[in-house]
Amino acid sequence: MAIKEYEFWFVVGTQHLYGEEIFADINSHAQEMCSEWSDKLPCRVVAKPCVKTSAEILDIMRQANNDLACAGVITWMHTFSPSKMWIAGLSELSKPYLHVNTQYNRDIPWDSIDMDFMNLNQSAHGDREHGYIHARMRKKVKVAAGYWKDEAFQNKIGIWMRAAVGAAESRKLRVLRISDNMRNVAVTDGDKIEAQIKLGWQVDHYGVGDIIRCVENVTDAEIDAQMAEYEQYYDMDTDNIEAVRYQAREEVAIKKFLDENGFGAFHTNFEDLQQLRQLPGLASQDLMRQGYGFGAEGDWKVAAMTRIMKLMAEGMTDGGTAFMEDYTYHFEPGNEMLLGSHMLEVCPTIAADKPKIQVHPLGIGDREDPARLVFKAQTGNAIVVTLVDMGDRLRMIVNDVECKEQTNDMPKLPVAGVLWKPMPCLQTSAEAWIYAGGAHHSVLSYSLTAEHMRDFAEIMGIEFIHINKDTEINSFKKELFYNDVAYKLGM
Repeated sequence: MAIKEYEFWFVVGTQHLYGEEIFADINSHAQEMCSEWSDKLPCRVVAKPCVKTSAEILDIMRQANNDLACAGVITWMHTFSPSKMWIAGLSELSKPYLHVNTQYNRDIPWDSIDMDFMNLNQSAHGDREHGYIHARMRKKVKVAAGYWKDEAFQNKIGIWMRAAVGAAESRKLRVLRISDNMRNVAVTDGDKIEAQIKLGWQVDHYGVGDIIRCVENVTDAEIDAQMAEYEQYYDMDTDNIEAVRYQAREEVAIKKFLDENGFGAFHTNFEDLQQLRQLPGLASQDLMRQGYGFGAEGDWKVAAMTRIMKLMAEGMTDGGTAFMEDYTYHFEPGNEMLLGSHMLEVCPTIAADKPKIQVHPLGIGDREDPARLVFKAQTGNAIVVTLVDMGDRLRMIVNDVECKEQTNDMPKLPVAGVLWKPMPCLQTSAEAWIYAGGAHHSVLSYSLTAEHMRDFAEIMGIEFIHINKDTEINSFKKELFYNDVAYKLGM
């Protein structure tokens, strides 16, 4: 589903104590708020009739659980809604859950405020009653407080919405493993059963031979059509057209296999190519442009995260999202930076200018020179995200970075690259990343922020670690230690 096809249900709490005549006003206010939010936020918000009893609350939560288009539930207490009424419904709610603490009127109507007004507008204490019960029940919930028309308030809801859509897509994601993990590498492997239990990912292995048979069955007409797409999106900067046509053949085959079997992400492995003439480079890059997730060298976790983060960022115009690898450091005093890249497979959605298709030798894989896209990346603020298996839990690590202009060319390293300054500085960032067990593969996104990923991690029930401008190593190590203790105690 596209992000716009998801909706969120707005469930407003009240009770019969104040008379039934207030219900029409409550429903009218909810409709007005949902209309405003639907115009401003990534997804439509649907106002449900206000709930007054435990039975009504339980019924609406069960309906939300069973509606595939519903990505989450937003609650608000327009009046005082006794929270014991919510226990049954919240106990059964399995969708992401946002509690907004707002009120219909922005200002206190000093001249006209009376008890009738107070009976209708009790969010200031009604939402605190509601907050107690989800705190007591240890419910995973996002709380947003503020006036419902304020941009900052709406932005907080929008961030949570994108995380909730990521959770919905995560729970139905299927990841194609073409071959296995790169031999002897630990961090890119992990517990696929735990990933399916916690994140919903179905991670399936297929042999390279299955892909080779698809490659062999691609027609010249299909290759011609794919080449026309390349001409539309990229500049052809090579005379070795046959190498480019072979990448087109691989892309057509992999895309067919993905679509016919319901996969949203895939990985390759240069150690196991069998009869493939080239490692899929341009093919993988162009598939990422279309929204598929990708991971190199058997990294199924980063492939899945690339797919999910691309879906979470759908419709955002400030940059792209790409599979990434920490490539090499620049330790110039006062200007320390990190070059992110990969030997072939960096998504062109992050390119500063129109990417070029080039063909160059590849020092590993022992195959023909592969075609790939070569470009320099955009400038701007971004995040890099990795997911690692700690044995007793999954840990997401996010680092805030600032992508800088790459003024230097790399004539002897023809790859796509991103040059960034990690927060708070390269030395602290690298130490923190390594202390946390972060992988050398990650997902870079200009569109999403650490708050998007924190909301996603909290919805999915996995550990979240944030390296940012305020990170200090001793405090960071304490956070890791306390997290270890908490998880060992099952907290």
